[in-house]
Amino acid sequence: MRTRLLAARQLIASDGVVENARIEIHADGTIASIESGGAGVAAPGAEATTLTPAFFDIHVHGAAGHDAMEGTPEAIENIGQFLATKGVAHFLATTVTAPIDCTLRALEGIADAIEAERPEASARDTVAAALPVGIHIEGPFLSHAKRGVHPPAHLQPPSIPLFERMRQAARGHIRLMTIAPETPGALDLIAYATQSGTRVSLGHSDATAVQTRAAIAAGAASATHTFNAMRRLDHREPGIAGVVLDANPLYAELICDGIHVAPEFVRLWLRAKGEERAILVTDGISATGMPDANYRLGELEVAVKDGRCLLASDLASGVQTLAGSVLTMDRAVANLRRFTGVPLATAVHLASRNPARLLGLDTLVETAVGRPANFNVYSAEGELCQTILGGRAVLPGMRG
Repeated sequence: MRTRLLAARQLIASDGVVENARIEIHADGTIASIESGGAGVAAPGAEATTLTPAFFDIHVHGAAGHDAMEGTPEAIENIGQFLATKGVAHFLATTVTAPIDCTLRALEGIADAIEAERPEASARDTVAAALPVGIHIEGPFLSHAKRGVHPPAHLQPPSIPLFERMRQAARGHIRLMTIAPETPGALDLIAYATQSGTRVSLGHSDATAVQTRAAIAAGAASATHTFNAMRRLDHREPGIAGVVLDANPLYAELICDGIHVAPEFVRLWLRAKGEERAILVTDGISATGMPDANYRLGELEVAVKDGRCLLASDLASGVQTLAGSVLTMDRAVANLRRFTGVPLATAVHLASRNPARLLGLDTLVETAVGRPANFNVYSAEGELCQTILGGRAVLPGMRG
């Protein structure tokens, strides 16, 4: 089988670093071999580049004018094509609270997209796209007090039968569910979903510390966009945010755009969760990669201006309610480095290894023989300059 060579000064893998890396890639886009050129032996033309695993975004609603709630293979494919231009290889298509019938239809459509046959990685007439590998349901089991933009009329009390309807509609592809742990019935649903293979994330919640700890004991594994749509920290009642920071086993998402969370709290979050449990997400909506205008987030209208996504219906009364973001994962990684000073390897792990580990999908970001050649190429200045998915370069003109 014919192979081609990919070389770099350094390969940052999920389990270590390879200096002066030389990677052979099969024509089918899988890794044939990984070798080190030895100390001081740099590959020609690759003296200043660093290879990292491509990213995994577990909380993204849409991009490029499309929303996951459209529930069509075309919408999911377009979202994936845009995400690929920002270094993402895999993602969870994320829903938003809506009428149950709309949610069920969207889940069925997303499942179709997940199960669709993919063209061969080596095909020249196909466009590289990040792959949807599951669904993140954000709603309807959320707190009215901390619902954010989720429409109150469609919020539901936690219900095992309703979750099972959703799981059946999604044909088992619900990998992650956000739930408010203080809502009646939440603990039973957390335990049931966990036993069914769905990871549970705590968010959109006004939970006390006691209620949050009970949810972790029931099986909750993560927290959704830490600090946002959560009870505020208090030194006598730390609430959900305080427990999220303090609970060592719990993973914790963060939207690192400088809008949702101040840099001081980004640094606090990273110190608390460490390199093993912190996860970068975008919470990107359909406006991501698009000019300022009004866009859809499920059934909601969102006004986008100067990087801020605000619920349009609130603006007339002077209220500014954040409604997702237009952040991309390459910028999230760059922002984390700028806010905290961490090295590239740490930032990349938060956008690839950690989300994969949360979901038990470690192999998706594994750099090993036989695995797809999914890499990001960084310049000596730490800028993402190329993405390679399935052994094929994502064209610069597609970078959005």
